[in-house]
Amino acid sequence: MEPKNKRSSIGKKKRARFVLNIDKIRHLSDEEKKRLKEVADIYPFRANDYYLNLINWHDPHDPIRRLIIPHENELNQWGELDASKEHAITVRKGVQHKYGSTVLLLVNEVCAAFCRYCFRKRLFMNGNDEVSYDIEPGIEYIRQHPEVNNVLLTGGDPMILPTPKLEKIIKALREIDHVRIIRIGSKMTAFNPFRFINDPALMEVFKKYSLVDKRIYMVCHFDHPRELTAEARQAVDILLKAGVVCINQNPIIRGISDEPQVMADLWNELSFMGVQQYYVFQCRPTVGNDLYSLPIVEAYRRIEEAKKHCSGLAKRLKYTMSHESGKIEIIGVDKKYIYLKYHRAKHQKDEQRLLVCHRDDSARWLDQLKPVDGYRNDYYQPGYYYLM
Repeated sequence: MEPKNKRSSIGKKKRARFVLNIDKIRHLSDEEKKRLKEVADIYPFRANDYYLNLINWHDPHDPIRRLIIPHENELNQWGELDASKEHAITVRKGVQHKYGSTVLLLVNEVCAAFCRYCFRKRLFMNGNDEVSYDIEPGIEYIRQHPEVNNVLLTGGDPMILPTPKLEKIIKALREIDHVRIIRIGSKMTAFNPFRFINDPALMEVFKKYSLVDKRIYMVCHFDHPRELTAEARQAVDILLKAGVVCINQNPIIRGISDEPQVMADLWNELSFMGVQQYYVFQCRPTVGNDLYSLPIVEAYRRIEEAKKHCSGLAKRLKYTMSHESGKIEIIGVDKKYIYLKYHRAKHQKDEQRLLVCHRDDSARWLDQLKPVDGYRNDYYQPGYYYLM
């Protein structure tokens, strides 16, 4: 017979419990807590016990620790809060429209945990007023733009919302006939897979609204293969069985996702699970991100090395940067040049345009690259590549 003071876990659901204060992390020394609180006072810290338990606390360079625990070098003066000028494509509060067929709805300003390298960390900081909890202006904007067939729910993490609130948004979008795809950008499958495992009502919502010709996509955010726990795999499997298409995207981050074998293991494992790696992003030059960013040439080489260890299914990704002017794919590097191409463009004249820039091994963003003089960008036509 069990002792009366021992609580049985049989039949009980596992849950992730939020950790919002550095002082609550028992693995850190008092001196570390004091130093890191100075960082967290500017760039907030948020985590949960499930994710913190993935950290090898004996390894000061542990990639999961680096992803979630503040670092003093985040205080380096580098970058800007809105590195991709999202304010310039904001058409309503909480509504962004950069590419003709796609609209972003910022439906939440909180995540289950905060990635230290986040490009929207401004949303978590004091004084933010970009997110709208009233979705109706955004829904009405989408109704009035029949060219929009994709809507991305983002923030913050939409999956932090309660299921009835999320269903209200999805239902409103499904009532707009020209919206064919609903995308949900979320790291919840990595940060808190119990959000999916413990909520059968959520799966019923996905089954109801992920239709044969109007799918819901879960854009997952796994950075490292150690995030692919048994619970995370179960969450993905539940989503797939609910008719949701799962894909993955993440940035290449120094000390977390930049080792070729780590990338290869992640992409291969995801392919075994039925999840396609969609994008690998260049880390945006956002404030606090100096220590996380790699130069373009170095990142390209590491990604290409990783691809050598992957099947065709595992390496369908595109290495891109989300620049103010569009999503720009880095397609090649040689001894003299860096070759880039607009995968999505803010302006129609740039769609599918090829760019050739002088190679600069220190450049970490497009604005630091120098275009090749005499390269006939203005005469580019799809299907033709004009080189010097």
